[in-house]
Amino acid sequence: MFALLKKEFNSFFASPIAYLVISVFLVVSGLFLWVFKGDFNILNAGFADLNNFFYLAPWLFLFLIPAITMKSFADEFSNGTIEILKTRPLTNWQIVMGKFWASLILIIVALLPTLTYIYTVYVIGNPIGNIDMGSTIGSYIGLLFLAATYTAIGLFTSTLTKNQIISFILAVFITFLVFYGFDALSSLYQKNSFLIQKIGINQHFKSISRGVIDTRDIAYFISVTLFFLFITKMQLTDE
Repeated sequence: MFALLKKEFNSFFASPIAYLVISVFLVVSGLFLWVFKGDFNILNAGFADLNNFFYLAPWLFLFLIPAITMKSFADEFSNGTIEILKTRPLTNWQIVMGKFWASLILIIVALLPTLTYIYTVYVIGNPIGNIDMGSTIGSYIGLLFLAATYTAIGLFTSTLTKNQIISFILAVFITFLVFYGFDALSSLYQKNSFLIQKIGINQHFKSISRGVIDTRDIAYFISVTLFFLFITKMQLTDE
């Protein structure tokens, strides 16, 4: 599995995908947080925190992660290399996990430069160091769980088609539905709105972002991620 993980990870940097995804994520987030005047601008917010970044990041991930995962299996099916991959001494589960971890590690690499935002807010705070580190660390942990779930969804949609564009669109749609769809649905059913919201990702991400690591939120993210990885493996078995 580690050989496949390494191969997949290196393949991202052998093409423009990795450089494009990392650049777009950093440039867009940087412009909204530090350059463009608006609700997301940290300098105009009046508070020494990164809440605007953690609000913006899930929406950027909504497009960037499907762009990473769309070729994972769709490209294998399109080129006919999936059969060659299956003849290797790897189980379907190992194939899925190898591609999953390769994609997730790339996302982590894209997140690493944003750690400089913490130092910047730490320095510009009044007084210096006036930043809620508990909430910030919790939000980063939440982003990692969020990225894992998005990646699992993207891998699943990649097994449904040979066309990478269709895989991308399906991943964006399902990810949006799981992340925000239940929040929108809850507004139609006021009586059970809280229970409906708890089905979606957004409420659990907000909970972790407060700096309180609740085992129920962690269990939710792990469960949803494993569910999509499992149906990805089942879909791969049926091919």
